[in-house]
Amino acid sequence: MKKIAIITGIVTVGMLLSSCRDKGSTGHAYMPDMVYSRAYETYAALDSSKFTGDTLERGEKIFYDRMPVTGTVAREDMPAFPITIDKLGDTANYVAAKNVPNPLPALSAVDYLEATRLYLVNCGICHGEKLDGNGPLFNGGNGPYSAAPKNLIADPIVSKMPDGQMFYVVTYGKNAMGSYASQLSTKQRWMVIHYVKDKQALANSKPAAADSSANAKK
Repeated sequence: MKKIAIITGIVTVGMLLSSCRDKGSTGHAYMPDMVYSRAYETYAALDSSKFTGDTLERGEKIFYDRMPVTGTVAREDMPAFPITIDKLGDTANYVAAKNVPNPLPALSAVDYLEATRLYLVNCGICHGEKLDGNGPLFNGGNGPYSAAPKNLIADPIVSKMPDGQMFYVVTYGKNAMGSYASQLSTKQRWMVIHYVKDKQALANSKPAAADSSANAKK
């Protein structure tokens, strides 16, 4: 009987001691650097001594400053655009973007099909399947947008816009058009611009072709 009482007492004391233990403790850690992570959790409060509020180059306040290192390139993507966004009220970089050529060679048949798809998915809803500015959001004035998007073929400025400047607009946005840098990779944006420029060149060549055929008949 005494043995049973002793065993019962030992078990009870053991249970009491274990219940007093810190519930958050993992006890002895074989690999403490994995158990107690030094990494910053996604939504963890920032250490104000290491992370402070930051501002974009154009003066707008942001509250997330754990950005990739400058010059970081996504895997399998192209180098980033060398022109940064203009500060508010400035257009120097927008103008300078004219001198940046499209680094991609002419699109292959396969790449052209992909560029067509990318345009229709991301751009066609505003600028239209025919690049005439009459996408579903405008729809001849019957859509949710009251103002017609740019006609990429007939607009006198856009139709002659250099590749680099067009890339600047697609990357950073301009006026009512927002940035598409998060939807399209650097390479995809250059592919879409190739597609648009090909369509513009084709549209501009049609009158010349018609004139030459008319002259031939004479």
